[in-house]
Amino acid sequence: MKSVRFKKLDAFATQISTGNPAGMVTLESFSEITTSEMQQIARELRGFVNEVGFVCRTALNRLTLRYYSAEKEVLFCGHATIAILYDLLTSDSDLGNLPLIHIDTAAGSLVVENRVREEHAVFISSPAPVFSTMNIVTADIALALRINPSAISPDRPTARINAGLETLLVPITTLAGILAVWPDEQQLKYFCEAHGIDIVTLFTDDTAQPDTGWRSRVFAPRFGYLEDPATGSGNAALGHYLLHNGFWDGRTLSIEQNSDRDRANIVKLMTRQEKDNPVRVLFGGSAVRRIEGWYFLQ
Repeated sequence: MKSVRFKKLDAFATQISTGNPAGMVTLESFSEITTSEMQQIARELRGFVNEVGFVCRTALNRLTLRYYSAEKEVLFCGHATIAILYDLLTSDSDLGNLPLIHIDTAAGSLVVENRVREEHAVFISSPAPVFSTMNIVTADIALALRINPSAISPDRPTARINAGLETLLVPITTLAGILAVWPDEQQLKYFCEAHGIDIVTLFTDDTAQPDTGWRSRVFAPRFGYLEDPATGSGNAALGHYLLHNGFWDGRTLSIEQNSDRDRANIVKLMTRQEKDNPVRVLFGGSAVRRIEGWYFLQ
């Protein structure tokens, strides 16, 4: 019987919120495990974690990660990356002393900033954004979300941005309006598949907490579950949207996310301007370790 080292981690959790569950499998080499075994683990953990991240250290300051949902391999998973890197940086003294970590994913190579000592968080540069033509009418979006079209803000545009995942961004007018959204999972999945969308990010600047700038909710039915309670890629796309439309000046920003008005998970965004390169959005947060042990494959 094959066994692998396993942890269950909750990304973006706070003292009053439960975060977003991710599985972490640590490998010495990806030759230890097959793609079908990785998919098996993720499928068996359906409902327990949203994605499983498989991580292997390839150099002193470099890691390779692959991600699986219960349905399929995922090119990039922000919350699993936050959870895994935060856990590694707080439990491995060699990694914990490094200011920057490089990670290789199927979506490209990214940089992780170690801010554990200063902010109890790690920040990850999101993939370079790809802005697509918006060709979905408001009425169809409202129908897929099972909301009245008037709930969608007329003052901000809907948009499609890929910052790791193809994301549909939908502005909602009020906090009450965003909290009231409850789509049918299968109906929304059909809509996303028909339009080539991975996730749907709803957002509003009407927030429950005075020190947060925006509230978001992210729906991901194509990955085997309806709602992602805290996500890096969905909020990274939102960050690029806010910058592009002049709604954010790039300073560190806290976003509250989930459907619970007063117990939101917190995702942080910041920007980094590198010489001769466009501004990059970084998303950040921490994680809580819940379970640690071995996972047995049969």
